[in-house]
Order: sequence, then C-alpha cells, then structure tokens
Amino acid sequence: MRSAVRSGHGSSMSPRRSWTKSQVERENNKDYNQVLLDVQRSLRRFPPGMPDEQREGLQEELIDIILLVLKRNPQLHYYQGYHDIVVTFLLVLGERLATALVEKLSTHHLRDFMDPTMDNTKHILNYLMPIIERVNPEVHDFMQQAEVGTVFALSWLITWFGHVLSDFRHVVRLYDFFLACHPLMPIYFAAVIVLYREEEVLDCECDMAMVHHLLSQIPQDLPYETLISRAGDLFVQFPPSELAKEAASHENMASSTFKDFDLASTQQRPDSVLRRRRRQKQAALESAAAASSSVAVAQPSAARRFVRLAVMGLTVALGAAALAVVNTALEWAPKLDLFP
Repeated sequence: MRSAVRSGHGSSMSPRRSWTKSQVERENNKDYNQVLLDVQRSLRRFPPGMPDEQREGLQEELIDIILLVLKRNPQLHYYQGYHDIVVTFLLVLGERLATALVEKLSTHHLRDFMDPTMDNTKHILNYLMPIIERVNPEVHDFMQQAEVGTVFALSWLITWFGHVLSDFRHVVRLYDFFLACHPLMPIYFAAVIVLYREEEVLDCECDMAMVHHLLSQIPQDLPYETLISRAGDLFVQFPPSELAKEAASHENMASSTFKDFDLASTQQRPDSVLRRRRRQKQAALESAAAASSSVAVAQPSAARRFVRLAVMGLTVALGAAALAVVNTALEWAPKLDLFP
C-alpha cells in the first residue's frame, strides 16, 4: 500500500456517499453515537493542510463504511480503535474499495477484536511476553518484576499501530506487512519494538507506572524495515503454536488490574481464526516442521525461512489477495505531493 491519499472528494463526493447512505440508517444503528464521537476525534489521522470541506467529507464516508460493515455483519461488534484502521484504507483506496477490504479484514484478521467481550484480545496480548522471554530473558524478567503487564500494547494491537504513529508513510508500510502476513503478526511486531528498546527498558526504574509510561510512548524514528524483517524472523523461530501454552499461563498478568482495560476497547477475534486455520492446516504444518532438521536456531537459514513463510502465506492467503487488490487499485489512485 503506497503512501497515497485519494483526491477528488469535492463535487464528485456525493454520488459515492449516496451508494453507502442508501444502505445505512444511521440513527437506528446502536453504534452510531460512539462511531460519530470517535470519528470526530480523529482529526490527526487526516493529512495536515487538508481543506476542512474535504476532510469533513472523508469523515462522513468513514462513518458510512463502519456502519455498513457492522450492518452487513451483525456478529461483529464495534470497538474504539476500529476507525483508526478503517480511515487508513479510506485515505488510500477511496470509499468503495475500502468498504470491501475492511469488511473482509473484519471477518478475518480483525475478527477477535470484534467479539462482544475482549477476552480474545487479552489472550492475544498474552503472546507478547513469551516472545520477549524467548529472545531476551533479562528484559522479560525485568518487566515481570515491574508487573507492567501488556496493556501498554493494547492500542498498538487493535489499531495496527495506526493510532500511535504520526507519519502516514510508516502506518501504510506496516499495513502492507500485516495484510500479507498472519493475523498475529502485529503482536510479534510489538515484541520487536520492546526488544529494540532494551537499554531504555533496563535503565528505567523497576516500577509499573514508570515502565508502562516508557513503553506506551513509541519513538517515531524507529528503523521500520529492520524491525519488520526481525518480526518475520521471530514468527518463523517461535510460531504461535509453540507459544500457546505460555500465552495461556500469562492470563493473570498485571493488565487485569487496570480498570480501564475493559473500557479502552469494549468489544473485541485473529486468535480464533488462528485456531480454526491451524486445525485445518495441521497436516501441512507438521510436514513443514518434519522437514526442518533444527529447532529454535538463532538465525534461520534463508531456505528454511522461505519455506516456513510460504506455509504461513498459504494459511493466510487473504493477506496476499487483499494486497493484490490494494496494488491494483493504486495504479489509478491519484497521489498528492504530501509524501515525497
């Protein structure tokens, strides 16, 4: 997904909006008020300098997309942060294509976040510490001693980092990565960020509030390409199937003590999709594991990495298909000079 923002939302905006509005009765949707509030607070997600009229038109389209997806899929529940994902696709693809792609993602990659409760979201967060422990036990032990839990990474996970990164180019680069990968890849990327900040973490006072504050502030100058490559390596070395038991053992972590944890994102599912796909692909995964002669090496060979990533790609073919849709759409998507 290139850093392109669609233009032409002026006089031609009404026909596109009518396509959606005819199918959505806003005031009758139980989520309308919350969606409206979240969209009104999303000014920073739009390019600086965008004319107010154009931004307001895009905000109307953003509301329409969200409500339409929810209406078509009554099993989905809105959560605060969902709009941060939707607006990214809207800015790049426009309303029609964004609606189609967001609806597909909502029933796959984002499904765990859209349950009536956030139990599955908390379970996904519990993969964070086992990944960190495998790579750097010292950082893991320090965080455990500080009882910081994983709540600092909640907004990272449920918005695909869209809410916490200020540079739109970095956001769309990560979305490219997540679209083409396993639904749990965002938690691996979260672990990579923590591991990259090892010195800062260990130099911090071993206090829950202090460590939480440090980790919740993501530096804006991260080496994204390096971290993306590292996250892919960690997924190959420590796939979710190897971490499931450890993740389950972290259910009583300090995040459960935060009263606002349940309020921060009230309706949150990639984990159940993962389990369903893992059952369906168990034979293929076992064959791939048997073909490997070593376990948990520091740096997997290029051949092994490509084999495992190929298996991952088969499991999440949706990502590749969605990426193809994006690339095709952007062939004709006009680009502003906002992102040199």
